[in-house]
Amino acid sequence: MKPIAENRRARFNYAIESDLEVGLVLSGTEVKSMRKGGANIAESYAEVSEGELWLVNSYVAPLEEGVTFGHDPRRRRKLLASKREISKFWNATAREGMTLVPLSLYANDRGVMKLKLALAKGKKLTDKRETSAKRDWSRQKARLLKQAKAA
Repeated sequence: MKPIAENRRARFNYAIESDLEVGLVLSGTEVKSMRKGGANIAESYAEVSEGELWLVNSYVAPLEEGVTFGHDPRRRRKLLASKREISKFWNATAREGMTLVPLSLYANDRGVMKLKLALAKGKKLTDKRETSAKRDWSRQKARLLKQAKAA
C-alpha cells in the first residue's frame, strides 16, 4: 500500500501512543484527486465533536478537468470509526491532553481510502533533541558497519 500523503513531522513532534486505521467520507472528485496525489495532511489534525470524529485542515486539491461541481479543498471530513474507539479518543484528548494526529493517507487493497490516525502526546524540545541524536547515531553506526564489511 503506497501512501498518497504522509505526515513526516508527526513522529518527530509527537510521541505516538497508539494508532488506528479509520475510513473517510469523501465525494467522488476528492477520491479522484487523491488518487492523482493531490492531498496533504501535514498540517491537519483530528477532533471529536458531537460524538463524531472529524479530520480538520486537510487539503485535497480540486479536480480541474471537466468538473461542474467541485469540492471545497479544506473542508472538514468525517472519519469512520466505532463508537468505542471514538469514546476512547474523546477521553484521551479531553482528559489526558493528548492529540489525534494523522500519520498517512492511503488506499487499501480494495481501493478504499484509509487514514492512519495516531493518539499522541506532544514532545518537549529535549525529547526532540534525543530523537535526532538517536537517529544520527543509528546512521553513523550503519556507515561504520558497512565500512567494516567492505574492509
